[in-house]
Amino acid sequence: MNKVNQTSLPTLTTDILESISDGVFTVDDHWQISFFNRAAEMITGIPRKEALGKLCSEVFKSSMCESDCALRCTLKNQSPIVNKPCFIIDVNGERIPISVSTAVLKDANGQVIGGAETFRDLSEVEALKCALQGRTQVGDFISHSPIMRNLFELLPAIAQSPSTVLIQGETGTGKELLARAVHNMSSRSDKPFIAVNCGALPDNLLESELFGYKKGAFTGATQDKPGRFKLAEGGTLFLDEIGEISLALQVRLLRVLQEQVYEPLGAIRPEKSTARIVVATHRNLYQMVADGDFRQDLYYRIHVVDLKLPPLRERKEDIPLLVDQFITNFNRRHHRTIQRITPEAIALLMAHDWPGNVRELENVIESAFVLCSNDEISPACLKAGLGFDSLQNESSEQIGAVRRVAEKQSIQAALKRNHYNRAATADELGIHKTTLYRKMKSLNIPFPEQNGRNRII
Repeated sequence: MNKVNQTSLPTLTTDILESISDGVFTVDDHWQISFFNRAAEMITGIPRKEALGKLCSEVFKSSMCESDCALRCTLKNQSPIVNKPCFIIDVNGERIPISVSTAVLKDANGQVIGGAETFRDLSEVEALKCALQGRTQVGDFISHSPIMRNLFELLPAIAQSPSTVLIQGETGTGKELLARAVHNMSSRSDKPFIAVNCGALPDNLLESELFGYKKGAFTGATQDKPGRFKLAEGGTLFLDEIGEISLALQVRLLRVLQEQVYEPLGAIRPEKSTARIVVATHRNLYQMVADGDFRQDLYYRIHVVDLKLPPLRERKEDIPLLVDQFITNFNRRHHRTIQRITPEAIALLMAHDWPGNVRELENVIESAFVLCSNDEISPACLKAGLGFDSLQNESSEQIGAVRRVAEKQSIQAALKRNHYNRAATADELGIHKTTLYRKMKSLNIPFPEQNGRNRII
């Protein structure tokens, strides 16, 4: 049987395929890649010489490879497929959204000798779609919650300022992620970001960790050890759980913030600190000052710029976005190709109160990756993370009620983002305007007097 290969194609055909921006590859009758153009190399990150001769499923790791291969359907039905959406996993483990088109390859006698597939990188299209839908991302933070959007708008100015930043929020809300975002947006981004959990160490160890020590400062100090202030020189020092340090250590920390100098243990002269300080706590420092557990002068020294991270229960509209982000991360980490989470599973997540906030949600999704044996996360996959008994006793009526609550919250959030312009809201949700009307009526969502029709979106 004749086979197509990289060298047997006419020169003009090869030149044309090499010049286009879409990826193109062909397979022979054994599903081995026989042609792989330049764009395919760029999109996948896989060199042509490594792709040729391999099974296409080994190269692309597409979401369709296991059960819904477009090229296999084309060869079976002798019918082309045009612009079918899916994703592939590139050489770095990143999930790349693409659209594929397929065709049958025949020789001069009309005999099938393989198949051809073109694929287009939709990453920029997806990014634009996210922007139009009001999604906001700063570093690893992703949100379209109005509360978070207001916070994100302040970050560029805060990042460029040298002032000390206080980040307040419940455990698991992502305070360190926000501190890293401030650092990465600042002019110090090429310098170190050093994080210290002040609640994880006793005072004597924390003091040596922060300020370092000199040789001979105590028994066992056989050489100089730089502290975190020294390691963060020119960059950012993040002091997490600042509310856990003792009053005695608060005095030493206050001096650093006031005079930008510190003394390593056993030193005979102070050293200058050039690190920017970002602190965080889950505790109410104002109340601690009133109770005498936190120094008032230190409180006002760190309370220059105050950022408050809302708990996840106050921005539940972000849960689907966060889940999608975690799925992408865990697909890469666990070498999986999970494509989606079912609406029923999302409804259960939306109904949960999330006392552990974003960290708890991340743990639940990672647990689902362990339990999930196919390419989607269902309610059964969440049983370990959310509690087996609660899911085991969940009736279909209860799940339906939870789903209605989640759908109502989603529509209300979309209406607010689009200034109650129902046409724009329907476009964002991907439904027809009449469908939106019907859903609003069935879910008892009031029709606002100001519908936003005349607003420029």
